[in-house]
Amino acid sequence: MTFQPHLVAEFLIIFERVREDIRNFPGCKHLEMLVWTENKAVLFTLSRWESVEKLDEYRSSQLFKETWKKTKSLFSAPAEAWSLIDDTTKVDK
Repeated sequence: MTFQPHLVAEFLIIFERVREDIRNFPGCKHLEMLVWTENKAVLFTLSRWESVEKLDEYRSSQLFKETWKKTKSLFSAPAEAWSLIDDTTKVDK
């Protein structure tokens, strides 16, 4: 997520308020925040979920909708979201 530089602190406040709620959401196994070394206005949330279905349940939740509404207004560029698998045996070769 690329933020307007003067609004990064505002996002960090939002994230601090919801971090434990996201971590405790059913199916969430891990959540952390990362900052790009080249540009401190570019932040990444890295989360691990039990399944795509659990992630989709979170994305449909009021918690996500309210948090996303507040967060996206702080961006300076469109956000990207990537869903990944960590098991290469599930990738067609």
